[in-house]
Amino acid sequence: MAAVVMVVVVVAGGGGRAQPVFTGAEIFPPEEFAARRAKIFAAIGDGVAALQGTTERPGEQPLRQNNQFFYLTGVVEPRALLWLDGRTRQATVYLQPNDERRRRQIERMYGDGLVPGDAAARTTELDAVRPREEFAAAVAEAGRQRRTIYTSFRPEVLGSASSGDPVAQARATAADPWDGRASREKTFVARLKAAAPASPVRDLDPLIDRLRAIKSPREIAVIREATRLAGLGIVEAMRDARPGLFEYQLQADAEFVFKDGGAYGPAYYALIAAGPNTPYSHYHKNTAALKEGDLVQFDYAPDYKYYTSDVTRVFPANGRFSPRQRELYSIYLQLYRALMTSIAVHASPRAIVAAAIVKMDAAVAAYPFTDQSIRAAATRFVDGYRTRRDVTSLGHAVGMEVHDVGGPPATLEPGMVFTIEPAMQLPDEHLGIRLEDMILITDAGYENVSASVPIEIDEIERTMQEPGLRSARPRQ
Repeated sequence: MAAVVMVVVVVAGGGGRAQPVFTGAEIFPPEEFAARRAKIFAAIGDGVAALQGTTERPGEQPLRQNNQFFYLTGVVEPRALLWLDGRTRQATVYLQPNDERRRRQIERMYGDGLVPGDAAARTTELDAVRPREEFAAAVAEAGRQRRTIYTSFRPEVLGSASSGDPVAQARATAADPWDGRASREKTFVARLKAAAPASPVRDLDPLIDRLRAIKSPREIAVIREATRLAGLGIVEAMRDARPGLFEYQLQADAEFVFKDGGAYGPAYYALIAAGPNTPYSHYHKNTAALKEGDLVQFDYAPDYKYYTSDVTRVFPANGRFSPRQRELYSIYLQLYRALMTSIAVHASPRAIVAAAIVKMDAAVAAYPFTDQSIRAAATRFVDGYRTRRDVTSLGHAVGMEVHDVGGPPATLEPGMVFTIEPAMQLPDEHLGIRLEDMILITDAGYENVSASVPIEIDEIERTMQEPGLRSARPRQ
């Protein structure tokens, strides 16, 4: 990983003293955040932008900043406020005062934190770090000048989620006749309008989302590490898998790897499906026992330094593919690779799928099927691509969220990171198969960032003979 500096979220340190929120030597240097803010300044013109950080946690929980605030500041403090002045190109963060209440609520839980003032501005390389009570004056002045105020309309994402998840929850809460609360963001918008009634209030999220769609070299380095940990978690699950273990025990293998590698937590709930659970792409109950003859579909990744990954592999519960499982897996892998090898920089998803269909048709025609139900499944798989009329994506973007912001791209451009994860189903048998890899678009084409995770049948079987976390003895 490239050398990076700035923020780390921790809850306890050595020597009897909590570590500070800002430590240096973590994640990104200040200039990375400054470059992002410069693009926002250019986008808002003479306007201003106001953004809320997350709140303190309601219990003994580690603090994780929301993604939009972290993306622009790197500041991990509860109830921080960001003010970006497009006219002066000045960035100010407003923090809670360094009083007894702050020491009780923040230092006890999250470390030393930042104190408003010049020292904090130098540490963060922001233009100013001021007490939170001064924020109201900035809003009022913008209102007097009738300047447009941009802010986030979308509910915050704090990890183990993608933006659509809190949006759906906020909508359901607002519609609940026994609840009806507005989101924190809607309340903030209302307060901005009340404090600056002459100022239009517009959505900042699309401006940030466009930036987040293209990853910087430092972001890619962090995503690589998140992907490396995801792959190691899958490998440990492969090594330990055997009939009689439960799906959640394989989850435990990956979680050990994630935390041992410095992850904050999971990027999403563990999708570990054995046997008849495999058709469900978001099955997450994880309570079934692995049985002889089961295939296991393993989809899990960490939330690592505010970035995620998303990798899926399939392996036999007993460590050996049966002849029929080999046939199913082999033709699926050929079709999967037909899609992957058609990916090209500057190409549209529609053009990529069209090229892949030609390769898929050739693979199905040449494959020596012995099982007609597998042939039928492969044919349906290809026809599913052939009949699609709304080909706008190949999978989903990955970044700070596992289903990252930005929307389907018109063309694939350097710096985009996304997954492909097509599923092939045998519905009459309650059996599904789905692989997933992390794709980085480069100037020359693409890179499979998760290529090191075992995917060939022989490689998977060899890995499953190795000793795992639960036993030092190889499988007999």
